[in-house]
Formats: sequence, structure tokens, C-alpha cells
Amino acid sequence: MARILIADDQPDVLEALRILLKGAGHQTDAVTSLAGIFNALEKKDYALLMMDLNYTRDTTSGQEGLEVIPKLQEIDSTLPIVVMTAWATIDLAVEAMKRGARDFVPKPWDNERLLAIVRTQIELAGALRKGRKLEAANQLLRGGAPNIIAESPAMRPVLEMISRVAPSDANILITGENGTGKGLIAQALHALSPRTSHTMITVNMGGLSETIFESELFGHVKGAFTDAKTDRAGRFELADESTLFMDEIANIPLNLQAKLLRVIETGEFERVGSSKTLRANVRIISATNSNLHDEVAAGRFRRDLLFRLNTIEIGLPAL
Repeated sequence: MARILIADDQPDVLEALRILLKGAGHQTDAVTSLAGIFNALEKKDYALLMMDLNYTRDTTSGQEGLEVIPKLQEIDSTLPIVVMTAWATIDLAVEAMKRGARDFVPKPWDNERLLAIVRTQIELAGALRKGRKLEAANQLLRGGAPNIIAESPAMRPVLEMISRVAPSDANILITGENGTGKGLIAQALHALSPRTSHTMITVNMGGLSETIFESELFGHVKGAFTDAKTDRAGRFELADESTLFMDEIANIPLNLQAKLLRVIETGEFERVGSSKTLRANVRIISATNSNLHDEVAAGRFRRDLLFRLNTIEIGLPAL
């Protein structure tokens, strides 16, 4: 089922299209003006736009519709636009296509042909969007390891998974041998996520001793310990509304894992030396070269912590 936006200044046309498209399993929103198209696109994502070319200026030239097609393409170049007019001419159809429309439907239309056009354009747009996501992920990976990661056929499923899961807020566990590019995968996931406008925060859990674990992750206030000369924000606080990448996650001492579990479960923590509870909205990406299920079985890693970290697992192929 796809959501389709239809735009026409004639209510009977909108109703006929709504009934036809609903019968084909689609959802529709309808607007009666060009301004309505822009307002609708600000609020929702659509799989396809069907728009009349004639509105208030005159009834036959299609100029109003032609003028806005490039502007609509600037908003979303992958949105397929199918134009309609009762005054169909080859020249008008060609001009609409030149300006960015994907296809043209004359009024009155043939139902089977219209539905075929809709189906084809939605499928093509879906393939285009998927291809662009894969290419974006591939470019990120090429920039970091052009001959190791991006060129490997075994990485194709990984790239496809990145494109699928990056837009979500699910916590992700990246597993693989040393040197397989776990950090690059984390960068790609963040760059393709809605949080990309914020800097991804990184911490190497293997480099944290027990004495600085809480201060590094949760921060501290001045005077909390001997070297606490000033207040300091921790990694969770810095990653608010962003992504926190925790590398070598298996190296967290067992007695400290409960503290990490609490903040992942609740989003709440306190700076060392303070009783004030802070909150952070953080997406967790973690990485390890260990088998955490084996670590759980051996009693070295908490099962509930693994459950929270491993909403989605991305396993990287060996080099």
C-alpha cells in the first residue's frame, strides 16, 4: 500500500481518483491548489504525486503546473510526479517531462492505464531511493577503506542492511574481527540516520579503567574527586539527540555493566558527585570482536545488557 497525493481543482476528479486508487490498495490525500501540494509535502512523505496542470490562471495552457514541477523536484527529486490535464497535447506532455514529471495522463483517463502508470512509477521510485541509500553508504565506506570494504561482494548484504536500519532509532550491535571496519559502519549508520545533524560521540570502552568509567560516560561535577577541577559533561550527555558509538563493548567490567544498563533502559543518569538526575535521548551503536553470547554463557556479560544493545545485529564478513 502506498500513500499518494492527488491535486486537482475539481472535486469530482479528486473523488474519482480516490475511489480508483483506494480500490487498488492505496491511501490518498487530496488538495485543490498548488499551494496545497507544498503544504502536504511538508507534513507527510508520499510515494507519488498526481497533479493537474491547470488551476486558477487559465484553463488550458498548463503553465501553472509546469512552473511548479521543478520546485517540487527540489523538495524531493525521488518523488514521481504524474501530470494530468483535460487539454492533453504531445507538446504539453513533453514539456512536463522535461521539467521533471515522470509520466502524463490525459483526462478522461483509462483506469487500467492510469493504475499501471501509478504502479510502475512507485516501483521505479522505490528502486531509485534504495539505490541512492546504498550509494550513500558505499561512498562513506569507500572514503574510509576503498579496497577492503566497499569493493568486497560480501559487503553487499551489509550495505543493504545499513540502508534499511539506519533511519530507525534501534540500538545496533556490530560484530566482526579486528580491522573489518566496524567504526566505518557506525559512521555510515549515523550519517544516514535522522540524527546526522548532530555529531556522533565515540568512546572506546576497552580504554576505560574502572576508576574513570562513570566520569567518562556520565560526567562529573567540580570537586567530585581529587582531579575534578571543573564540571565535565559525560559521553551520554554530549550524545543527547545524537548517536553514541561504544567500541569494544565486551571489555566493560561486569560490576559496571548494571550502571550502563540503567541509562540505556531509562535514559537517566547522574554526574559523579551530583544527585541531580539528567536525561539524554541517545541511540546506541556498539561494536565488538567477541562473541557476546559466549561471554553471557561464561558469566562475563549481562544477558539483559546484551538484549538492550542487540536490537539489531550487523555481522561483518572476515577480511
